[in-house]
Amino acid sequence: MNLRSIQADALIVGGGPAGLATAIALRQKGLRVMVAEAARPPIDKACGEGLMPNGVEALRKLGVKIGVYDSAPFHGIRFIEAPICARGNFGGVRGIGIRRTVLHTMLIERAADAGVELRWGQRISPADLAVQARWIIGADGQRSFVRRWAGLDCGAPRVRRFGFRYHCPVAPWSDCVDVHWGDRCQIYITPVSAESLCVAVISSNPHLRLEDALLQFPEVASRLQGAAPATVERGSVTESRRLRRVVRGSVALVGDASGSVDAITGEGLSLAFQQSLALADAIEANDLELYQSAHRKLARVPALTARGMLLMDRHRLLRQSVLRTFSQQPGWFSGLLMMHIGGRSLSSEAITNEKMAPV
Repeated sequence: MNLRSIQADALIVGGGPAGLATAIALRQKGLRVMVAEAARPPIDKACGEGLMPNGVEALRKLGVKIGVYDSAPFHGIRFIEAPICARGNFGGVRGIGIRRTVLHTMLIERAADAGVELRWGQRISPADLAVQARWIIGADGQRSFVRRWAGLDCGAPRVRRFGFRYHCPVAPWSDCVDVHWGDRCQIYITPVSAESLCVAVISSNPHLRLEDALLQFPEVASRLQGAAPATVERGSVTESRRLRRVVRGSVALVGDASGSVDAITGEGLSLAFQQSLALADAIEANDLELYQSAHRKLARVPALTARGMLLMDRHRLLRQSVLRTFSQQPGWFSGLLMMHIGGRSLSSEAITNEKMAPV
């Protein structure tokens, strides 16, 4: 069926997590929503697969229920550069690790149950954007077609780095996401089930793969020894990009299409889910400037965190000084971590029992 024959209040271009979350949020406001995506599900992407507590809270508001057997909880972040190990705790809330494909499938099911019109394998052209929809939403990633079409592009990203990840059939050895710092790279270890880990490397070197990166981290390599990767190594680009505007007329951008922070912050998906809720509120009020303001506010702390952590990446002495301070004053690390995730604004419903589903 031709896209232009469809009647919808909102057309969302992009059926990844950001687009589906926005579709669900708009359906909760009573709008008729169509999602158009060129690929077919489930859509995978290389990422650390950890959702911070603010992202878990946003999913709860969207009605996405993730059970304990589909994910693994984590209660904080550990920064490690042997022999230094610093731990920051989330307090009464927790994050979850979950396979990207599992999360995408759950979002699809929730969107379908909510009544979203899902168009897979639908490539969008400029003519298609003449569809009779009141709102056009770009959720089509870092190379957003909608962003260019709306004239919201703003040149090259400030920082570009590269990430690669695979999964290992190894039981988690920590109740945290472990970030191991090395020479201009970081290894992330995220529990994604009771018997599986996501292992990822992020660096400024597009040729650095996990096999070579792990040579810098003998402790991690020894824990993974003998466990053949359960999935193929997948890579992607991570960028720090800030747009001056994320709305124009009746067009709005969400997720990576609206700008991004380096994956070092762990905030990519969590930020997108919070944006989806803010955009739905603005559309309900018929005022996209409310979203422009909320988007800027949501991005402020993650952007500051990214700048600080990238500075640590570039300067070893600074990084070791920070890590020593955090290891000696864990309350400082936990306090900064809670500020990063907006801990004071998280509801009591985000505090979960070990036997309950995390969301």
